[in-house]
Amino acid sequence: MSEFDVWGYHPTAGHRPGVDLVGFEVEATDGSIGKVSKHSDEVGASHIVVDTGPWIFGKHVLLPAGTIRTVDLTGEKVHVDRTKEQIKAAPEYDAGKYGDDRSYLEEFGRYYGQPHM
Repeated sequence: MSEFDVWGYHPTAGHRPGVDLVGFEVEATDGSIGKVSKHSDEVGASHIVVDTGPWIFGKHVLLPAGTIRTVDLTGEKVHVDRTKEQIKAAPEYDAGKYGDDRSYLEEFGRYYGQPHM
């Protein structure tokens, strides 16, 4: 069994480095959760931030790249391997805490740290 890297894209996800995912629709295993508002390909910290719109009252959620099952470049959709409820229960994304503080990202790493295939 290979080690799960929550901050890296699965080799079969279809992600291409350099392709900006901002604006792509995001689909949980049980339905749409919003659109990508921020995307980072930083090595060891790749992730997307999703604007949930009215789904959870305009909040933003951070999803590490390891939660992304597939990237549909043609249809501009990102499919993640978590349910809406799992995403809703995740630590709250706070743009003010995001930045050089790696401990902030560690919260998300702990929450999403196990594969849910």
